[in-house]
Amino acid sequence: MLPIKDDNPTTITPWVTYAIIAINVAVFLVTVSLSPQGNTLATLQYGAIPAVLFGHANLPPQLAAFPPGFEFLSIFTSMFMHGGWMHIGGNMLYLWVFGNNVEDSMGHFRFLIFYLLCGVAAAVGHGLLDTQSQIPMIGASGALAGVLGAYFLLYPKARILVWFFWVFIFYVPAVFVLGFWIITQIINFGSGAGGGIAWVAHIAGFAAGLALIPFFKHRNVPLWHDGSHAPAFGVYRPGRPGRKARGVSTSGSRTSNSGVPPWAAAYEAERAAKRAAMKRNKRGPWGKEPEPGETPDTSPWGRYQPNAQNPKPKPAPKPGIGVPKVVRLHPDSDKDDT
Repeated sequence: MLPIKDDNPTTITPWVTYAIIAINVAVFLVTVSLSPQGNTLATLQYGAIPAVLFGHANLPPQLAAFPPGFEFLSIFTSMFMHGGWMHIGGNMLYLWVFGNNVEDSMGHFRFLIFYLLCGVAAAVGHGLLDTQSQIPMIGASGALAGVLGAYFLLYPKARILVWFFWVFIFYVPAVFVLGFWIITQIINFGSGAGGGIAWVAHIAGFAAGLALIPFFKHRNVPLWHDGSHAPAFGVYRPGRPGRKARGVSTSGSRTSNSGVPPWAAAYEAERAAKRAAMKRNKRGPWGKEPEPGETPDTSPWGRYQPNAQNPKPKPAPKPGIGVPKVVRLHPDSDKDDT
């Protein structure tokens, strides 16, 4: 289930999200341009190694990129490194789809701090799983998971356009997309699938996003918000109003509510304009002015109904070629003998 876009507009330009994507892409292009040895060296120097972070090991002085006591800075540098095209492509796609709305909910500076804190929580959660591990961890997945956790609480009903099994494209509520994502991370961690992937970092980052979003969002931004003008699920039948559209409320009092949901108001306005134009042009159910001596057609759809008084003559059938008669050359008493 690959998200493509969301139906959730923003009120600000997400400059921080754009900057994070640009930095990640730039760092990745630099690392892939290195030789295999240089790429491995950069991963050791700037990746988050649990044994180094928790003081159980030290890099050789010729490999150390940070002075003693500042090894924790590798947590931040590791957030902008990736191991392959699929790795960075998936992370940046998720950040592009979900990051702008989370940044919109808290502002530029708060979003930057929130993003970095989620990345720290992901690295620490991964390191606590095995503090003796000397395998470096790289990638923005942990910080990105925090963004997904925040979006999960902010806009669970927002509609997400997803590409399902590489064939089907349709809208799904965000709570299903993100819920499916975090459940797969938990299942993969429990089953041990993909030994080279830091599943715990994803889970810890998602949990950090859930915990931090109430403190970082603006006060006027509610949790568990729709996030879209259209409902995630629901059917609107034009021309068939419900109880509110007929002026009857559930309490029995009259109401001025038209019964048209806000997301359908634009559709109803366009529909009313088309009907007004048809009425001006004497089209559709308003029919056409009858010709002199012609009986006006009072049927519901005017000129679209067949004229029963002056029906058009049916065209004469075309002469067929016919089938020639088969003559028996040797008549016999045996009918089956030809």
